[in-house]
Amino acid sequence: MAKDALLDFDKALELYEPVLGFEVHVELNTATKMFSAAGNPAHADNHDAAPNTLVAPVDMGLPGSLPVVNETAVRFSISLGLALGCSIAPSSRFARKNYFYPDLGKNYQISQYDEPIAFEGEVQIELADGTVIDVPIERAHMEEDAGKLTHVGGATGRIQGAEYSLVDYNRAGVPLVEIVTKPIYGTEHRAPEVAKAYVAAIRDIVLSLGISEARMERGNLRCDANVSLRPRGQEKLGTRTETKNVNSMRSVERAVRYEIQRQAAILAGGGTITQETRHWHEDTGRTSPGRPKSDADDYRYFPEPDLLPVVPSEALIEQLRAALPEAPSVRRRRLKGDWGFTDLEFQDVANGGLLAEVEATVAAGATPSAARKWWTGEISRLANAQGVEATSLIAPASVAALQLLVDAGTLNDKLARQVLEGVIAGEGTPQEVVDARGLAVVSDDGPLIAAIDDALAAQPDVLEKIRDGKVQAAGAVIGAVMKAMRGQADAGRVRELVLERAAQ
Repeated sequence: MAKDALLDFDKALELYEPVLGFEVHVELNTATKMFSAAGNPAHADNHDAAPNTLVAPVDMGLPGSLPVVNETAVRFSISLGLALGCSIAPSSRFARKNYFYPDLGKNYQISQYDEPIAFEGEVQIELADGTVIDVPIERAHMEEDAGKLTHVGGATGRIQGAEYSLVDYNRAGVPLVEIVTKPIYGTEHRAPEVAKAYVAAIRDIVLSLGISEARMERGNLRCDANVSLRPRGQEKLGTRTETKNVNSMRSVERAVRYEIQRQAAILAGGGTITQETRHWHEDTGRTSPGRPKSDADDYRYFPEPDLLPVVPSEALIEQLRAALPEAPSVRRRRLKGDWGFTDLEFQDVANGGLLAEVEATVAAGATPSAARKWWTGEISRLANAQGVEATSLIAPASVAALQLLVDAGTLNDKLARQVLEGVIAGEGTPQEVVDARGLAVVSDDGPLIAAIDDALAAQPDVLEKIRDGKVQAAGAVIGAVMKAMRGQADAGRVRELVLERAAQ
């Protein structure tokens, strides 16, 4: 893939104003699909289903099969619309979006077009320094997901160079809500940061509602990032590109920055921007061309003839409104107070998109400070090294179980880090990793005293120094004992025993 020319980010922002827009797709975790009774792979019970086992005639587009709307998906969609500050339509309609989908047997998608279930909302996001930005929401509409293609052969796993492709219809028909923003102006140099913060805010809302697992690495939540540039002082919007299906908050931030620099280089060189979809490449940190971006007319939308309009009662809407959880901004303030974090400590968690994980870890038994330490420290370090989201590595319950072993004295920090790596590697629960690797702290004083005696024998002058009041000299013995015990000793207990031996 040829490298794109990139303009320096600051120079790009000096010449052009970025205008953003986002389309976030949320897979709902209903038990069944949007229009059939087949199991939903976005539901926890179905994560490990074999390919093409969660299908029904409707999902395959078989002749004579008719769709039936999933009532729970409608309720979830209304709740999400309300949480986004949207108005709920008294009547909304499904439409056929005609487009060649190799992984949708019908060759069209059932979506909503000009009559969405929710419209005209606003989401408040908070940046790292506490700056609050209101992002305008145009609509949130219901639709079905497409299936999944696996390209076999070739070096990249993409269709280019593949020998053949396999289709898995399990995901075809999964209930989706697509959240579409209006154009977002005024982000300037903070455009990449705004992109990340917006996706994080949507994830927080979805998780608080309990309507999706929102695991970006699994595709439960995906973002299409629209970026356009216009010369300073020009009112007409520039031509936009749409970077599709970006599957991490870090990647959304990087993709927006890249597109600003790429488009600015083209415009500054006298070129024009092609309206197209773009693919994000996590390994290279670049985007590449997809297909020319179609306008709505190209999809030949028309009302879905096999489905009646969705007409929620006012009573249902008010019932769902009353059941809404606290707003993310209110929740953040509450959690900060409950946890007793400083502004900096809380921002470390929030900026990492780790609020839900820390909250769940605390709920599972860890202290707030310990939960924060693990998620913003070692887990984030390992995630960065692997180029993935920290949330994809380990479950909060496992982090809490690991910390409980530390609290009980079974592990010290060094051993706990080894256990963490074992859990992430799939070796089992923290306790199972401890047992299998033999990593527990040695609690029997016998082996510790023997190791201390050996260390003192090797350093006879240390004993005299300690007896002369130079207690800091004990550090050399403690270090030798910890090395001899392969880190499986409590340094505090070793120190106590060393001083006891010196006093004899």
